[in-house]
Amino acid sequence: MTSRERFRLTMSYGRPDRPPLFEEGLRDDVMERWRAQGLASEDELRAMVTFDRRERITLDTSPKPALTAPMPCDADMSELRRRFNASAPGRLPEEWGQCIEQWRTRDTVLELFVHSGFFLTQGADIWDRVHRILLMSHDAPDRVLGVMEAVGACATELVRRVLADVEVDMAIFSEPISGPDRPLLGPRMYERLVLSTYRPIVAELHRGGCAAIVFQTYANTRALLPSVVEAGFNCLWAVESGEGAMDYAEIRREFGRDLRLIGGIDLDLLRTDPPTIRQAMRRIVPPLLADGGYVPLADGRVRSDVHLANYLCYREELMRLTAA
Repeated sequence: MTSRERFRLTMSYGRPDRPPLFEEGLRDDVMERWRAQGLASEDELRAMVTFDRRERITLDTSPKPALTAPMPCDADMSELRRRFNASAPGRLPEEWGQCIEQWRTRDTVLELFVHSGFFLTQGADIWDRVHRILLMSHDAPDRVLGVMEAVGACATELVRRVLADVEVDMAIFSEPISGPDRPLLGPRMYERLVLSTYRPIVAELHRGGCAAIVFQTYANTRALLPSVVEAGFNCLWAVESGEGAMDYAEIRREFGRDLRLIGGIDLDLLRTDPPTIRQAMRRIVPPLLADGGYVPLADGRVRSDVHLANYLCYREELMRLTAA
């Protein structure tokens, strides 16, 4: 069974030969540290560990030409909409025609990265700007919404163009919007300012046969999940949420088969020791696998403070639990 077949069957609650086993991603300094711990090369790692193959399409929804205003909400709204014209050159990957031909016969999982989320779309990449956008969300919500609508309209048209050429398996909306205890926008404000602009994109993805429309969230966004599911998202990928903040067993009980799951293994677990890793994984993973619609994975990119022996223990236990 190919990686693509395995993923789509898992997302439809079918019976694949095993669940997909994705790669977490490694921070840049990890391989250097692991070589000091005895790993000869990245090729040696790949020979020891099973990974399902993925490819990614990234849409360019940036303003073209670039804005001179400090943040998008400072720009004239009519000018802003012109800058987010979906027909501007460079919105899709280079050599698009060649990519299409390759992807039509692929056996890999094809991801479409759709949206970078509320704060990054608003240009709020440092705390002072985050604070300003939070104030504007209350005091001048129409300007904040205008930015989201302009980007959302651009993304909707680009998704439509992509899906006319190739079927994607997974679409990702990244949403770094939360702290350790709660999201920085409440559900009602999030629905008005954000989800209202995601809905047309999500509808296009459903029409285009995308198997998993993924809400990839960071920290504790639990309070937003009912609204997210109602908006049409059918898969959650919680990243670095902290122990217990986004408990997948509880989330599965609440949402059932409406919400597929990717992740669920606390990255901090890999900083403990092999017996603790094995014990925790045997508690967490099998019940979710039994329910279906689940891709087991550590909930973040691996950092250099994770010892090679612990990482290999975790991946070996994944392969054992999934019979890979």
